[in-house]
Amino acid sequence: MSEQRKFVPFVSSETNIAEFTVRALVIGLVLAVVLGAANAYLGLKAGMTIAATYPAAVIGMAIIKLFKGTILEENFARTVGSIGESIAAGAIFTIPAFFIAGIWNPFFTPGHYAISSAIMFAGGILGIMFVALLRRVMVEDIDLPFPESVAAAEIHKAGRHGGSGSKFLFSAMGVGALIQALGQYKLFATSADKLVSFGKGNILFKSPDVSPAYMGVGYIIGPRLAALNFSGGVLAWGLLAPIIAYFKFGNVDPSTLDWAKEITTVWKSYVRPIAIGGMLVGAGFTLWKMRKSLATGISRSVSDVKKAASGESTTERTEKDIPFTYIMLGIGLASIATFFIYNYFAQDVVAALVATLVMIVAGFFFAAVSGYLVGIIGSSNNPISGLTLSTLVIAALLMVALGMKGAQGVAAVLGVAAVVCVAAAVAGEMLQDLKAGHILGGTPWKMQVGDLIGILVASAVMFIPLLILHEGDISEKVNKQVDKMQSNHQMVVDYQGSKVELKGKQYSFEEFKKLDKSTQKEFLDLNAGFGGDKLPAPQASLMAILSKGIVAGDMEWILIFTGMLMGVGFIMMNVKSPMLVSVGMYLPLGTTFAIFVGGLLKGVVEMINEKKKFNEGQKSRVENNGVLIAAGLIAGEALIGLFFAALAFFEIQIADLSSPASIILSVVVLAVIAFMLIKIPVGNAGKPDDPLPPHVSM
Repeated sequence: MSEQRKFVPFVSSETNIAEFTVRALVIGLVLAVVLGAANAYLGLKAGMTIAATYPAAVIGMAIIKLFKGTILEENFARTVGSIGESIAAGAIFTIPAFFIAGIWNPFFTPGHYAISSAIMFAGGILGIMFVALLRRVMVEDIDLPFPESVAAAEIHKAGRHGGSGSKFLFSAMGVGALIQALGQYKLFATSADKLVSFGKGNILFKSPDVSPAYMGVGYIIGPRLAALNFSGGVLAWGLLAPIIAYFKFGNVDPSTLDWAKEITTVWKSYVRPIAIGGMLVGAGFTLWKMRKSLATGISRSVSDVKKAASGESTTERTEKDIPFTYIMLGIGLASIATFFIYNYFAQDVVAALVATLVMIVAGFFFAAVSGYLVGIIGSSNNPISGLTLSTLVIAALLMVALGMKGAQGVAAVLGVAAVVCVAAAVAGEMLQDLKAGHILGGTPWKMQVGDLIGILVASAVMFIPLLILHEGDISEKVNKQVDKMQSNHQMVVDYQGSKVELKGKQYSFEEFKKLDKSTQKEFLDLNAGFGGDKLPAPQASLMAILSKGIVAGDMEWILIFTGMLMGVGFIMMNVKSPMLVSVGMYLPLGTTFAIFVGGLLKGVVEMINEKKKFNEGQKSRVENNGVLIAAGLIAGEALIGLFFAALAFFEIQIADLSSPASIILSVVVLAVIAFMLIKIPVGNAGKPDDPLPPHVSM
């Protein structure tokens, strides 16, 4: 096999310019805290987070350019700034589960803050160290397009040199931002669904989400991978959910059912666990296929250590990771810290030791899988919660086998899941930034050290926005109820909760007002805080339910096992990525549909290229311009999404300017996005004899 042409980054390995500077670090740390807090709010509200890579890139670039900084400083600030989002994802998917499961009530104590910060920091350290082992394998894999990494790198490059590329990028950012803003004001419908009846059964059809970001991701990954992802959605919503609903409700009077709601509930309760089983098999199959590459990557790390020890190291600047000995030391120290965390929960040395070993294996396993998924679909669609649920299932089985019961058993299960969740989230985000740095010519070890500092700061402060959101919601609802009781001149307050031992308990109104808010909320049985109607925290709620169900012995294992057999079937059918299909089943259909539409648009562009008989130079220009536009759409939606998240955080209400939201305008918006992703790149292909442009690095 002939040797492939050596990759040349934007800043060559021989070039030494400012990179790890105090100003870049400070900017990155501020962004990590701000973007992490905003994403924590979104995740608790809607069960999703916005990838912080793009806003961190744009904001960091704008500030550093004011100081006439370098592109590698911008890359460093973006890397540190985006890590807060991954800490937030790990936190919101797991930490609230301790409260929802009834283990941490009240939510805040100094001990709960300390253990939460320790979980986030230990998981983050493991994620970074595992990534340092996997970086070379992942970023050099030609089968991993890393769509969001490419987009982030293009933002930095376009910011360095104006011209048409910059024009395409920032114009698309404006359009993406405008579309997101109009959607927030409900001037058009961001999604739609239609229930179609077939006698006793029904199928719920859904439109693609009107999302510039999702369509941009689909455009970048292309039609083949987008179709594979969407096939999982078709299986979930076109086969499994309606057929399960048919057998469950087929003989029920249809006039008494909300079929759309029931099918959605079936998807959440039955299809998603099946998808998790498929993801378990897909994860194992993914690592099995990568076994040689992983072994090669680790052996190269060991080889570098030997060369450095003998003074023979000739590793280029752009290939230097944290030294292998430091990586092993970091994993060891994080593992020891995790052992003490688990022993705190389980109060059992053997159980804590077993849980730590599970965490190390599962953490590395899912760090690799998380990196692979980010390489395929980007961190925005990385199903961290699904990976965490897989870990939670394994940990729960082990805890049950070791005789753990009750609150201690549930706490130990959630503790294992929390550390692995943070590790997987950090690994995915770190690999995404390392790929962007690989394209730009950043120094890996500096980016990794910067993220270690970012993890320390984010872990120390991330509990605070969680506390503010949780306690704020409780206080708001308790105060309203107290004001109502006072206006009604109520003298006695009766217990309204579900605890049998407290039935019939009473407080005088004056005594009741002196109780803390959490006790008042419990006494009045208010649907407030984590798990309530304002902060449903869906992933954390699911993990609390799942861990309690398994430890109590009433988990429906048939769904997980059925999903695993489905995954085996995918492998036997030579499906290219069983994991990607299972991910498509797990994600909302509107998300995978929008990604698929973006992939179709890329397919149309490729067909036009062939029809017009463009030469390689023209095709390269079309490709570059299309990626820049897609990157701009992604960044624009992300920035405005965070802006509206900030408005919501400070309880600033926005008006609905249209009621009901217009479907016709939704179609117009989709047409505008399609026009931008097809007409503009093709229309700027240039002449056949124009100079060959540099191709977008993949």
